[in-house]
Amino acid sequence: MTVTILDVARRAGVSAKTVSRVINGEPHVRAAVREQVMKVVKELQYRPNAFARGLSSARSFLVGLFFDDPASGYAADIQRGALGRCRERNHHLIVEQVDRAQPGWMAELDATLNSIRFAGVILTPPICDWSELIDMLEERKVPIVRIAPGDQLDRTPQVRMDDRAAARDMTRRLIALGHRDIAFLRGNPLHSASHRRWQGFCDALQEAGLEIASKRVLQGDFSFRSGLAAAEALLGSGDLPTAVFASNDEMALAVQVVAMRHQIAVPETLSIAGFDDAPLARMAWPQLTTVKQPNVEMAAAAVDMLIAQRGTDGGRGADCLVLPYEIIERPSSAPAPREP
Repeated sequence: MTVTILDVARRAGVSAKTVSRVINGEPHVRAAVREQVMKVVKELQYRPNAFARGLSSARSFLVGLFFDDPASGYAADIQRGALGRCRERNHHLIVEQVDRAQPGWMAELDATLNSIRFAGVILTPPICDWSELIDMLEERKVPIVRIAPGDQLDRTPQVRMDDRAAARDMTRRLIALGHRDIAFLRGNPLHSASHRRWQGFCDALQEAGLEIASKRVLQGDFSFRSGLAAAEALLGSGDLPTAVFASNDEMALAVQVVAMRHQIAVPETLSIAGFDDAPLARMAWPQLTTVKQPNVEMAAAAVDMLIAQRGTDGGRGADCLVLPYEIIERPSSAPAPREP
């Protein structure tokens, strides 16, 4: 049977209105009452209907999560973090794809915004930098939080990590292992994070006095397929670097596949590092050295920042939250091979 707000109220010994105030995070509810209601909510596994709550109040409890590609591994992590936090905060998550390559995408989005009253919207890369999208949401007074934007940084609240510092630290780690001939696979040029990771790579090489050789820099687009093409161009000639740093784990895995195809031993002959710490980084063999990007945590924080914008004090919450990254060392990287 479906559990209703009346069931919760009866079990907790309070009114349905009190239960509603607790669930909606409204003030002026005694701590003991709030604790009792939330205990019963958990016991009965009560899930409030976000649409019904929105109809019965001036507030919406629907959080929009907008992607250009909701099927990517990165998107899966972001969805997991946002969904978990929405459940904790008694909100519902709606995932929308926004594809600028599709004719009439703005009209389609306009129709969506007309039919759904969002509590706020989270914008992910690269659409978090689309001015026309931000304009549309701002005109409708829809609260926005952006994840890892690249420009207009003072325009909306945002949550991010320091991609440039992370890439710099990873490159320093490879240099500390004795690597001097390091190749770099760049990510999708439409993503601002791609530029920041490239800058971090360049920072580390320059501070070590190492040349940035153009033949060791290849363009990808974050996809496995683009990594295969870049790795084949890099490793197929026989003129090998001692290490490859790819801008994400999918492209790093592609480098491993091509290395295996050419019977290049990893990490004895070639060290490989990626970025993200996606699940496939642990499924690869050898497992990938990588940068752990806090995708789940950033998404959860973005939900919190959206809800904070509608706080009773009228504030918009933190303007920028920077979460830490971590260098994860695994068997795909090792000291550079000694010269014969």
